[in-house]
Amino acid sequence: MPPWLSIVLLLLSVPAQVILDEQARQIHLLDMTVTVSSNVDGQIREEIKTLKDTVEKNHEAVAPTLEEWKKMKTLGYGISGLIAFAGLTIGGVVAYMSDGAVAALRHWLKIN
Repeated sequence: MPPWLSIVLLLLSVPAQVILDEQARQIHLLDMTVTVSSNVDGQIREEIKTLKDTVEKNHEAVAPTLEEWKKMKTLGYGISGLIAFAGLTIGGVVAYMSDGAVAALRHWLKIN
């Protein structure tokens, strides 16, 4: 028996109404799935919009504080630079005057 003949016999044995009912049920399920998916997409869009608004409001509220921290950070770098420069200057002066300071100290203590 050829394979196509068995398919034809199978199709003839199943009533057409059963096939149509099954297809109608599947189409209905697909329509429900599409409806649920579109509702979920709408809810997600609304949540994203709400979160975006919240983030923008928080950013506007925090922006002045961030600017103050940036200013404090810059001021801290400046103070650190001044301290480093002062330390280098004092170290250079001590190194330059060390021989004279030792001689003055020996003279003052009367050490030969």
